[in-house]
Amino acid sequence: MKVLITNDDGYFAKGIKTLARHIAKSHEVFVVAPQFEQSGISQAITFLRPLTANPVVDGDHHLQGYAVNGTPADCVKLGIHELCPWKPDLIISGINCGLNIGINVCHSGTVGGAFAGAMFDFPTAAISVEATSNPDFDLAAEIGWSLIERTDWTKMPARSVLNINVPAAVTSTDYKLEVVPVETNPLGYHFQKGTDPKKRTFYWATNSPAPKPSPMRTDTVATREGSVTVSTISYDPNQNEALEALAKQWKPAAADAEKTK
Repeated sequence: MKVLITNDDGYFAKGIKTLARHIAKSHEVFVVAPQFEQSGISQAITFLRPLTANPVVDGDHHLQGYAVNGTPADCVKLGIHELCPWKPDLIISGINCGLNIGINVCHSGTVGGAFAGAMFDFPTAAISVEATSNPDFDLAAEIGWSLIERTDWTKMPARSVLNINVPAAVTSTDYKLEVVPVETNPLGYHFQKGTDPKKRTFYWATNSPAPKPSPMRTDTVATREGSVTVSTISYDPNQNEALEALAKQWKPAAADAEKTK
């Protein structure tokens, strides 16, 4: 299997290096990742300036991949269409230092990189581990890759992303796995207000408050209770129910406009 790997913590982050090393034991791996950290940048792309891709080689002068002065989405697009020596069978984004659960998947650069792969119909996954003073990236790589290998991608809906999260409570491969939906209630909309040395008011985003409880079990609850979670996120931008409701609301107006022609 040929695997393209990206992330949002940067090419030289421990998480992506651990993941690449783990998969490379039995598969071909190529890394195209941001030169600098791009956390929270979602699916942003660079188009107002040129991108540069700096080759990264190992001690034996073998090309390992490229560090790009852009976003995770830039990296995946460049990897697929310009830089990869082969067509990937699979695209993985991670391992992110910090869980990507709940509504934060909308902001995540890690998930954004995975979405860029899904956009071009590649099987894609994002892997994240809870941020602590010493995250166990090796364990997260082992768990994440085993779940990806277990997935029958031919049965997955088109343009869907597998979102895998490993909480700090998981300390071995003997863990509880839950396939759960993503929490959609908002969180982290409070700001800490302060004054900088130049007497200017600033607002610093926080992670508070926590999302309100949902009627169903979600990824935020499951990871909080120590389970590894797998969720699926669709790239499809269409909300068909809303589109149908809008069409029904505007149907009389459309009919009247047709009569006046």
